[in-house]
Amino acid sequence: MFYDLNVPYSPGDPEASATLNFLAELGYTTVALSQTITGKLPPNPTPPPLPSNVPRGLTLLTRLNLPLSDPAQNQRLTGIAQSYDLVALRPTNEKALLNACTSAECDIISLDLSVRHPYHFKFKMLSAAIARGIRFEICYGPGVTGSGLEARRNLIGNAMALIRATRGRGIIVSSEARKALGVRAPFDVINLACVWGLSQELGKEAICAESRKVTALARLKRTSWRGVIDIIDGGQLSTPKRNAAEDSEKGAGPKSKTESNGDNLKRKASGSEPNMEGAGKPLSKREIKRRAKKVRLEGALGDSGVSPAT
Repeated sequence: MFYDLNVPYSPGDPEASATLNFLAELGYTTVALSQTITGKLPPNPTPPPLPSNVPRGLTLLTRLNLPLSDPAQNQRLTGIAQSYDLVALRPTNEKALLNACTSAECDIISLDLSVRHPYHFKFKMLSAAIARGIRFEICYGPGVTGSGLEARRNLIGNAMALIRATRGRGIIVSSEARKALGVRAPFDVINLACVWGLSQELGKEAICAESRKVTALARLKRTSWRGVIDIIDGGQLSTPKRNAAEDSEKGAGPKSKTESNGDNLKRKASGSEPNMEGAGKPLSKREIKRRAKKVRLEGALGDSGVSPAT
């Protein structure tokens, strides 16, 4: 199962149908249609209606992209996240990136790797986000759709720095393609990831296992409370009601049985006491000395011709 979790979409887009058909033909099974909101957040943001002519076997998700420059914008992220399947933040400075990694409620941190960043990616900061279940996204679209030589060079350098800082963990790869020409086949994406510094196995996980974990964790956040799932009881057989007389009889039965078993156990224990020595029970040092003395005494009496007293 291959995932592409960032396909820009707007209602009435003439390229949307061709892009989705091409993704399905390449073998992708899950696609997230992303909507970007810049500036002040609306009171009740809702995802756009999904296209009607969806290829068979293709699962569509809704995604919200939010450019983040001020940490004060995070106050409404929890309420907004209930309307979308995925919420992605795009920090524009180091302070916003630190806030997104440590405290912001999001599913994906999608950095614009086609521009030059004035700061370095730090392992301690990025690993805090990975420990919280947040994944970092690399979008290859700006580097393959003719955005310019500068954008391609920045994409390669930033992707290598991000992979080096995260040790190759918590990375997903998406297209961010607005047209079908910007989409690449899954194994072409894996080769791109190998060029950036990921191994072939991690490159495949970036569009398969890691992307699946993102969607699963996002769904778990929205359908549970702190990872605790409500279980609905059902399907059990109802226990029949019993009379008080039956309860009293059944309550008295085990008691008498217990008493009788206790007596039997006591009798068995008392009856088996003489045979405990022959059953392999270890003798104490005092008992060994007593028996040795008894044997020597019997031997001395036998030599003198006197029978031991009984």
